[in-house]
Amino acid sequence: MSNSCYSLHQYSVETLLNWIKTEDIVIPEIQRPFVWSANKVRDFIDPLYHGYPVGYLITWPKSDISLRGGESSTRERILIDGQQRTMALRAALLGKKVLTKKYKEQQIQIAFHPDMENFAVATNAIRKDPEWISDISVVFNSNSGLLRLVDEYCEKNDGVDRYEMGERIGTLYEIRNNSFGVIDLNEDIDVETVVEIFVRINGTGVRLSAADFIMSKLAASEQYNGHLLRQSIDYFCHLATVPEAHSRLIEDQAFANTDYFRLIEWLKDWSDNIYVPAYTDMLRVVFASEFKRGDLTHLVDLLSGDSVEDIFRQLETSLRRYINETNFKRFVTILRSAGFIDASMLTARNAVNSAYILFLILRSQNANASQIEKLVRRWFVMSVLTERYSGEPQATLSEDVRNMTTEEEVEAYLNGLERSGLSDAFWNEGLMQKLNVSGPKNVYFNVFLASQIKANNKGFLSRDMTIRDLFGGQKDIHHIFPKNHLQELGIAKKQCNQIANLAVTQKDINIAIGNTAPTEYFAQLKAGCRDGKPPYGGIDNSDELQKNLDNHCIPEGVFGNYDEFLNERRKLMATKIRNYYFSL
Repeated sequence: MSNSCYSLHQYSVETLLNWIKTEDIVIPEIQRPFVWSANKVRDFIDPLYHGYPVGYLITWPKSDISLRGGESSTRERILIDGQQRTMALRAALLGKKVLTKKYKEQQIQIAFHPDMENFAVATNAIRKDPEWISDISVVFNSNSGLLRLVDEYCEKNDGVDRYEMGERIGTLYEIRNNSFGVIDLNEDIDVETVVEIFVRINGTGVRLSAADFIMSKLAASEQYNGHLLRQSIDYFCHLATVPEAHSRLIEDQAFANTDYFRLIEWLKDWSDNIYVPAYTDMLRVVFASEFKRGDLTHLVDLLSGDSVEDIFRQLETSLRRYINETNFKRFVTILRSAGFIDASMLTARNAVNSAYILFLILRSQNANASQIEKLVRRWFVMSVLTERYSGEPQATLSEDVRNMTTEEEVEAYLNGLERSGLSDAFWNEGLMQKLNVSGPKNVYFNVFLASQIKANNKGFLSRDMTIRDLFGGQKDIHHIFPKNHLQELGIAKKQCNQIANLAVTQKDINIAIGNTAPTEYFAQLKAGCRDGKPPYGGIDNSDELQKNLDNHCIPEGVFGNYDEFLNERRKLMATKIRNYYFSL
């Protein structure tokens, strides 16, 4: 970037805050969402307090570029680089809420300890501690004046040195006079050059992903309606996450009057949030399903090539298929029909994306609806079980989409993947090893739960409540061998959380069992079946109890040895998962 392209200035933080207050500095569509954590905001305020340099902002005096929200700029400065720092100042010093990448409004409060000169993210404990100023924005927004704030602090903290505390609170307030470097780009620079500058600068810090770059290129390509494609992706993710945000989005009149808005407006009434895509997910599915490539860097190349108008036309066609209400809802229904009924079960995001890619490709070919359902279910669960996208996901996806042609060829390709990845060796040995892990947040535990949900199994020891029911809000993860009981036996904490020791049950059953040893509470269960007085869950006959234990793969006669129990249950779980997979 030559000197003829820009001029360098120094402005005070107070000037920057005034720009923020009056919206004389605004954020264009090529920018990423606010992604800093509260801790990152704290780490940014600390060097400001000590007078250390915090980098440059880059602004551009342009009046016809799209802003976040869809309107065009009529302001003096467009913020090209420095959104995270600017939004951090707005949140911490002005006390304004920020909209996170998950489209949630968040209040970030940074606390200051004048005696130690430390900053921290405000917590309930800090807010109750008089030694902390729990929200530094009060220093910058106080109507009563700085001296009054110092008096109030000293009244709450007997014995502190008023002069010293006043000096440190004053130093905090003087952040407003610290300098910020601002690079002002010349007004006559074209949009493509501005995007290139933005990408290069971010490439030296927190690197832009291919998806970030694509979103920037879309926003800058208004001649091909790229900005509308970008807004469609952004708003789809927004509405899928927060349907009630529809009332805010319609304020973007320029976009609300387009066909794209009408295509995504159905999301305002959509409450099934098991699959909530991020814009990277959308771009990956849109690109792969149309261009038969899995690596988004290829789309970066195409958007910089000679046939860019055709590329935008294809992207638009594919995006319309993605956001189509019928397509999206049918795909989610297929996931649910496989037993994946909750967002917490869809941790293998690349497997979900590949399944939607397959769905859209087969739909575009008018394949038989029932055949699509079967193939997509099998493909998704196969991808999860084999951890197909855990290594080089983009290369693997590229190979896969090249084979997603006709439904006959998809089935032949899938059969081949099953023979190699889901062989007898996998079911008898490999899956046993995969199940030998700890923690409920595990893809194999999710598949086991899906097998139970698809079979409409009841919760552990539940007479009436199915596992599907329990996901509605009464679900607990029960340790068949309770944790405290195991720790009394000297079992390591990690071993206590083995997934072969876990079962989904009702909260009241879990609480009632408490720390009771399994030999004891299973004896109570059997006694309850004999006398018709069940101690937990309401099961009052032996056949029903045995059916429940079978559905949860609980082996009998091994409650005296934890390791033996885990090993036997893994065998039963593996068999249940195998039967489930081949039922899809």
